[in-house]
Amino acid sequence: MRDIMGLMKQAQSLQQKMADVQEEFDSIEVEGTAGGGTVTVVASAKGQVKSISIDPSILSPEEKEIVEDLVVAALNDARTKGERVMQDRVADLTKGLPIPPGLKLF
Repeated sequence: MRDIMGLMKQAQSLQQKMADVQEEFDSIEVEGTAGGGTVTVVASAKGQVKSISIDPSILSPEEKEIVEDLVVAALNDARTKGERVMQDRVADLTKGLPIPPGLKLF
């Protein structure tokens, strides 16, 4: 019975920590780049885009499709980095807890 109570306490503690970390993810910023840095996207770890910067040297009508592709690539790069930050942070929080493999906590 003590094991169950201990596990319940750990679960409650983890729940509070996860709520705190979810808030933290809103303020963590990641930067995605493409085209050798000609396109840069800044986003929260949760994926909310905060800014996009495009080097003026690639802004010409003939380059429209390339610029669009670079923006998509930079957004995806930022999203991937944000997911990695969240996974690492959650792994730190849950280290040592008996959590089944593959359980997504965010």
